[in-house]
Amino acid sequence: MHASRPEVTRTLLAVMTIALLIVTSLWVLRPFLGALIWATMIVVATWPLMTALQRRLWGKRGLATAVMVGALLLVLFVPLTIAITTVVSNADKVAELVPKLQEATVPEPPSWVSGLPMVGDKIASFWHGVAVNGVAPLLANIKPYAGDALKWLASQAGGLGMVVIQFLLTVAVAGILYSTGETAARGVRGFARRLSGVQGDRVVILAGQAIRGVALGIVVTALVQSTLGGLGLLITGVPFAAVLSAIMFMFCLAQLGPVLVLLPAVGWLFWSGDNTMGSVLLVWTLIVGSLDNFLRPWLIKKGADLPLLLIFSGVIGGLLGFGMIGLFIGPVVLAVTYTLLDAWIGDAWPPEDNATPANDGKQA
Repeated sequence: MHASRPEVTRTLLAVMTIALLIVTSLWVLRPFLGALIWATMIVVATWPLMTALQRRLWGKRGLATAVMVGALLLVLFVPLTIAITTVVSNADKVAELVPKLQEATVPEPPSWVSGLPMVGDKIASFWHGVAVNGVAPLLANIKPYAGDALKWLASQAGGLGMVVIQFLLTVAVAGILYSTGETAARGVRGFARRLSGVQGDRVVILAGQAIRGVALGIVVTALVQSTLGGLGLLITGVPFAAVLSAIMFMFCLAQLGPVLVLLPAVGWLFWSGDNTMGSVLLVWTLIVGSLDNFLRPWLIKKGADLPLLLIFSGVIGGLLGFGMIGLFIGPVVLAVTYTLLDAWIGDAWPPEDNATPANDGKQA
C-alpha cells in the first residue's frame, strides 16, 4: 500500500509539469497563434497546388515556395493596401454624398415588382412608400445604426496597421510551412498516432481533407459569385464595379452572399431611371445569389467525404463562434469529433440483421 504512493505523486507531478509547459508555451506563442492557424489552413488547403507547381518548376521546392508566397502577397497584402487607400481617399466624397441623399427622389416601382412570388407585394409597398415620402424618413431610421457603425469603424481604424502586420506574418509562416511541410505533417501524424494509434492518423488525414473541402467550396463559390456579379455590374453600367466586386467577394467569404451588394445596385439603376438595366441586373442577382445553394455543397462534398450537414453546421457555427477563421476551425473540429464517435460506436454496433424488432421477433 505504501509503495504505490510515490508513483501516484510522481505521475501527478509529471502531468502538472507537462501541463505547465504547454500553457507557458502557448502564452509565449500567443502573439503568433492567429497567424500560425491561418497559415496552417492556407498551406493545407493549397498544398496540392504547391506540389503541382513544384513538379513544373524542375522539382525545386524553393522556387515553388517563392511563387506561392508571392501569390499570397498579391491575394492578401495588395488588396488590403488598396482597400485602405481607397477608403481613406474617398472619405470626403462619402461625407459629401450623405446630405445629398436626403434630397434624392425615387421613381415608382415597375408594375412587375408586385408580381414577384412571396415578397412582391411587400417590396412594392415599401418602394412606393419611399417614392412618396422620399429618402429622408428612411435615412432617419438608419441614422442610429449608421452612427454605431461609424463608431465601430473609428475604433477599428487604429488596428489597421496591426492587421497588415498579421497578414505579413501569416504569409511568412506559410512560406516556412511550404518549405518544411512534410516534416510538419509527419510530426502531427506521429503525435496523433501516439494518442490513438492508426485511428489518430486517420483523424489527421480527414481533418486535412475537411480543410481542403471547405476551402474549395467557400473560396471557389465566392470567386464565381463575385466574378459573375461584377460582370453584371459592369454590363449594366454600375459605377465602381471593380470595388463593388471586391466587397462582394469578402461578403461571399463571410457567408453573407452577393445580394447585399447587388440589390443596392439594382435600386440605384431604378433610381437613376434606367428600368431596363435595373430589371436585367435584378434577374441576374437572383441567378447569382442562388448559385451557392448547389455549387458550394457539390464542391465541399468533392473535397471531403463527410456528411454535408456536418460540414455546413461547422461552417456556420464556426463563423458565428470564432469569426472568419471559424469557417475552417468549425468543420475540422466536427470532422474529428464525428470520426472518433463513428469509430467508437462502430466497434459496438449491432449486426444489421439483429438491429430491428422484426428480426428479433422472428428469431424468438
